[in-house]
Amino acid sequence: MTPARQPVVSGDNRGMSSYDVVVIGAGAAGLMCAAVAGQRGLKVLLLDHAPKVAEKIRISGGGRCNFTNREVTPANFLSENPHFCRSALAGFTPQDFLRLVERHGIAWHEKHRGQLFCDHSANDIIQMLLRECDAGHVTRWQPCAVQAVRPLGAADSDAVRFEIDSERGLIHAHQVVIATGGLAIPKIGATDFGQKLAAQLGHQIVPLRPALVPLTFAADTWAPFVPMAGISLEVEVSTPAAPHAKGKRPKGSAPLFLEDLLFTHRGLSGPAILQISSYWQPGQALTLNLTPQRDLAGSLKQAKTGSRKQLSTEWARALGEAVPQRLAQTWLSEQAVRISPSLRPDAALAELKDKDLDALGQSANAWSIVPNGTEGYAKAEVTAGGVDTRELSSQSMESKKVPSLYFIGEVVDVTGWLGGYNFQWAWASGVACGRALSPTPGAAAG
Repeated sequence: MTPARQPVVSGDNRGMSSYDVVVIGAGAAGLMCAAVAGQRGLKVLLLDHAPKVAEKIRISGGGRCNFTNREVTPANFLSENPHFCRSALAGFTPQDFLRLVERHGIAWHEKHRGQLFCDHSANDIIQMLLRECDAGHVTRWQPCAVQAVRPLGAADSDAVRFEIDSERGLIHAHQVVIATGGLAIPKIGATDFGQKLAAQLGHQIVPLRPALVPLTFAADTWAPFVPMAGISLEVEVSTPAAPHAKGKRPKGSAPLFLEDLLFTHRGLSGPAILQISSYWQPGQALTLNLTPQRDLAGSLKQAKTGSRKQLSTEWARALGEAVPQRLAQTWLSEQAVRISPSLRPDAALAELKDKDLDALGQSANAWSIVPNGTEGYAKAEVTAGGVDTRELSSQSMESKKVPSLYFIGEVVDVTGWLGGYNFQWAWASGVACGRALSPTPGAAAG
């Protein structure tokens, strides 16, 4: 294999530079787009304000990079324009990316629910993308901040359509691709540069918010559960718009997720909460089933007949191994007495009313609790919202308002589920854009 180019191009590159394409943002989408365009013979400049390339790839998946998911469909993405992602996802599938991974000799494995990870390191994916850029003779400037992007003209015959002010001088470009991501994980340099630029150039922006993020609760609400921090269990979680387990999902509503939940000192996290957080809106309650495979009220009422045991004993038996015992005990001591004073842990099960047992079972099979917020962008995996996709071409990612300006990846209003879906959107939107870009009119590419 050809050695990867060093992360920072030597020299200060000051003065005037001209390119067929300037890609702003050297993350997953930007690298993929630059590689595809470069290998098609276009003269490409890829630049990023951060000193390190693709830090979000590097830290993803616990350092192993969950680079795609076998089961990707448009239904795994949120957007105010839900059909927008179909074309790009169909044009470059998880199987296409996996073939690229295997061609570069990267060892990988599959975890549950179709999630694909590197065996060794996320850096394998970064080096693969850099080699692909090298194969297309892509020029890369890092670090290099952009101060301004100015459209100069829209006529088809206009070779130079954009002027870019950068730390390394003035750049002329026939086409500009914005792949700057969003606000999630600010410690690695995340910004809303792309969304602000889009707004300045007349585009609508779907309001930004943290997604795939832990949820928090008011201190008084959460106080009984603070000692439960670190407990994990599989749950079903939904929002009010989600269906019941056997119901059909209304168009555009949140799914019912069956995933692991994690108690924290401030609230709830884990895959179940990260998934539902993308759908949750402030003021909405979450509904959690702590024992998806067990009807707790039914179990308690069945055990009631002829039983001489205390409620605490039968409650622990009903929950079984589905819920850790310290959570089970806390639930009974903190939640049960709010339902009925008779639901004392030492109460005789046989003497309890069915309606109280129904309410106790329902409290855990359909726990309703209202978050007071999220852990914010610092702990969010992605940014929801972004450039309104109704103003972009779904085939090329080109702006309908500013010709030859493109937006790809997380900067646009397309947000995937947890589990490799957002990387697949980055690859697919990058490829769709890279294939649509053209050489500068009247000039030889390369």
